[in-house]
Amino acid sequence: MNFFVLFFSFFIAFLAAADEGMWTFNHFPSEQVKAKYKFDVTKEWLDHARLSSARLADGCSGSFVSSQGLVMTNHHCAHSCIEQLSKSGKDYVADGFFATNLKDELKCPELEINKLVEILDVTQRIRTKTVNLKGKEFNTQLKAVMSEIEKDCSGTSETIRCDVVTLYHGGQYHLYKYQRYQDVRMVFAPELSIAFFGGDPDNFNFPRYALDTTFLRIYEQGKPLQTSDYFKWSMEGAIENELTFVTGHPGRTSRLLTISELEFVRDVRLVHELIYRSELRGMLTQFQQRGKEQKRYSTSELFYTENGIKAMKGQLLALQDQSFFASKINDEKQLRQKINAHPKWKKEYGSAWDDMASAYKDLRNIYEAYRYMERDRYRSTLFTIAKNLVRAAGELPKPNEQRYREFAESGLPQFKQNLLSSAPIYDDLEIENLTFGLTKMRETLGPDHAYPKKLLGNKSPREMAEYLIKGTKLKDVSVRQKLFDGGQKAINESKDPLIQLALLLDPDTRAVRTKYEDDIEGRVKQASEKIAQAMFAVYGSKRYPDATFTLRMSYGQVKGYEQKGEFIKPFTNIAGAFNRHTGSEPFTLPKTWLNAKSKLDLNTKFNFVSTNDIIGGNSGSPVINQKSEIVGLIFDGNIQSLGGDFGFDARVNRAVSVDSSVIVETLNKIYGAGRIVNELGK
Repeated sequence: MNFFVLFFSFFIAFLAAADEGMWTFNHFPSEQVKAKYKFDVTKEWLDHARLSSARLADGCSGSFVSSQGLVMTNHHCAHSCIEQLSKSGKDYVADGFFATNLKDELKCPELEINKLVEILDVTQRIRTKTVNLKGKEFNTQLKAVMSEIEKDCSGTSETIRCDVVTLYHGGQYHLYKYQRYQDVRMVFAPELSIAFFGGDPDNFNFPRYALDTTFLRIYEQGKPLQTSDYFKWSMEGAIENELTFVTGHPGRTSRLLTISELEFVRDVRLVHELIYRSELRGMLTQFQQRGKEQKRYSTSELFYTENGIKAMKGQLLALQDQSFFASKINDEKQLRQKINAHPKWKKEYGSAWDDMASAYKDLRNIYEAYRYMERDRYRSTLFTIAKNLVRAAGELPKPNEQRYREFAESGLPQFKQNLLSSAPIYDDLEIENLTFGLTKMRETLGPDHAYPKKLLGNKSPREMAEYLIKGTKLKDVSVRQKLFDGGQKAINESKDPLIQLALLLDPDTRAVRTKYEDDIEGRVKQASEKIAQAMFAVYGSKRYPDATFTLRMSYGQVKGYEQKGEFIKPFTNIAGAFNRHTGSEPFTLPKTWLNAKSKLDLNTKFNFVSTNDIIGGNSGSPVINQKSEIVGLIFDGNIQSLGGDFGFDARVNRAVSVDSSVIVETLNKIYGAGRIVNELGK
């Protein structure tokens, strides 16, 4: 029996008994936890955990760990900042970084951190504006009222961020109000070789020995943020079998999707993306052979590419497992039977599944065009900047509620921060990425398609990439600023080749987006909303919603597991890392570690596993105990967790964390970072 058959047989049999769920903070199952673990999760306890949690707006989680705005997250979550701060002769990715004083803490060019301060249910406000609407009209009005609610919430403030979040795929709409911080500075990061010790071979595996840890600091008006909301630190670390909680921002799960949606994911999206990323990995691996510098500034891209390949393989295998997929079909069949047996429910919700299947059938026909014409930026930072400038010029003069959602007032501070970032851009990597992206675009759409003909003209993908990157002035932030401030007039008058190309393509990309949003997206959203209401009618609202990159809490235990007849212990220690050191990548400990071996307590816990339910986006999440003390830092899941997008089984699904004790041990004895330890201890 292969792994995924085994996993999903466990999943089907033991789903109800598992400590499962990524729960919203205003719908946490406190009574369930109290009944099983005899711990009372009070509103005050939840509020403290919520206000001590942080979201990295580019896709990760973090936590406040001192009264001075110190934030802990993963090294791989802060990797882009570490790389952007590096330069020739100062490779903070390879060598690590530690600011010995506050004045040495360096500002991250693009990083935004959010703290969730309020959640409001706005479902009824949205329903009153969308009731009786269908298709295009429904979708247009839904987006308009969402933008209206967000603007009413944040006003003109650039320090408040408000997002209307779709829960249960349209069953509920909640307004999440955040405090926004954009002055984020690097404090500490270890060497990449220990942060990602074991590399891709160890990724999604256990035992692990990775110090995937970074400390950042939020500044407000030029000074460290003063806050009373932060997690205290456990010097002892995690304890086997203890109750643990994870707060964080899981990106996306698909546990409530319909069969037609899952079939699309399985047969179209995952197959396409796996082929794309596998070829991209080859290109990036080859690019790294050009030299030390090229390897330095392409490492993060290669990491995220390899990580995505492994995760998507797991997702595809899960959906290809016949037993699991049969269980999903049966679940949907039973729900539809219950709906159809009730005349009122049948009238209101009965057609929703067929409507969804029809929409996804149509999506298959335009998926490639939509992906490569509208969604893709061909892996080029400069092409992305050009397209964003052109789009901003067209969208920002419109009323807020009529703009594309990414140009709504609520998102503009982050948009401008990224657009005007001073992060370095490397021509040779830009050319390779753009060449790859344009090649895949032409290959997928076909050489006779009007779009690649219009984009490339008589040039090959490489010739076009070299012409655009060598000719553009968009690396100059002042040029971007003038184009952004000048609006449509400045864009129309620009002679920059990338701006000219983005202008040329804009009508075509808008057309395919309009076709997707008007003909498909609205139908999907409306069908999803009806299916969610059908689930509420039959099962009530006690289930947790799919992940949406919003703050959630899961609960579980520090616990080992069985794998291939062997019991995997829940902890590793520092001694194990030295035993695993071979001197050859990716099993090479840094010199700082080898030199400090005699000082270290080799029995110090290193990494551990727990039954907490997590998914991508939880990277950087704190693991806390009943006292709200940090005992660990989430950085991965085990191989069994790769099917976690679609289901969860507490027998084998494990979250992998850095133990809090090893962070203190190494900060003190390897990195001379006692000032951080002292701050954590307060």
